Amino acid sequence: MGVVTPPTDRTPKQDRSRATRRRLLEAAVACLAEHGWAGSTVSVVAERAGVSRGAAQHHFPTREDLFTAAVEYVAEERSAALCALPVQGRTAVVAALVDLYTGPLFRAALQLWVAASNEEQLHPRVTELEARVGRETHRIAVELLTADETRPGVRETVQGLLDMARGLGLANVLTDDTARRRKVVAQWATLLDNALA
Repeated sequence: MGVVTPPTDRTPKQDRSRATRRRLLEAAVACLAEHGWAGSTVSVVAERAGVSRGAAQHHFPTREDLFTAAVEYVAEERSAALCALPVQGRTAVVAALVDLYTGPLFRAALQLWVAASNEEQLHPRVTELEARVGRETHRIAVELLTADETRPGVRETVQGLLDMARGLGLANVLTDDTARRRKVVAQWATLLDNALA
C-alpha cells in the first residue's frame, strides 16, 4: 500500500501570484504613462509594484513581455467596463468611448507605439495587440451605439468616431482639453444621431 499524501491547498499561493501579476501590470501602465518608454524599466516597475525584480521577471521574462501585457490588460479592463455600460443616450456612449483615449491607458499605449516604431522586437507584438484592441473597441462601439453596419457608411462613421477620439486623446497629452472635448463629444453625438437614425 502506498503512502497517501494529503492534498495541498494551492489557492492562497495562486491568489498571491495573481495579485502580484496584477500589481506589476498596473505599475507598468502607470510608469509608461508617467515616464515614457525610456524611463520605464523592469526595476522601476517592480519597485513601484512593491515586488522584487526577480518576482517581476518570473511573471514577465522580458521588458517587452511586461509592457505589452500591461497595455493588453488595461485594454481588456476598459473593454469590460464599456461592455458593462447600461444602454443610454449617444452622448454618454460617445463620452465613454472618448474617455478610452484620454486616460493613462492611452498615454501608456502611446509610449509603447513610439517605442515600437523604433524597437524591432517590439513592433510586431504592439502592431498585433493594437489591431486586436482596435477590432474589439470597434465591436463594442457598434453595440453600444446600436449601429447597423449593413447600412452604407455606418461602419466608416463609427470608425470616424474612434479616430476622432484618438485625436482628442493626442490633444490631451500636452494640455487639459476637457472643455473643448465636451463640445466635440456633444457635436459627434448629434452627428451620430443623424447618421445612425
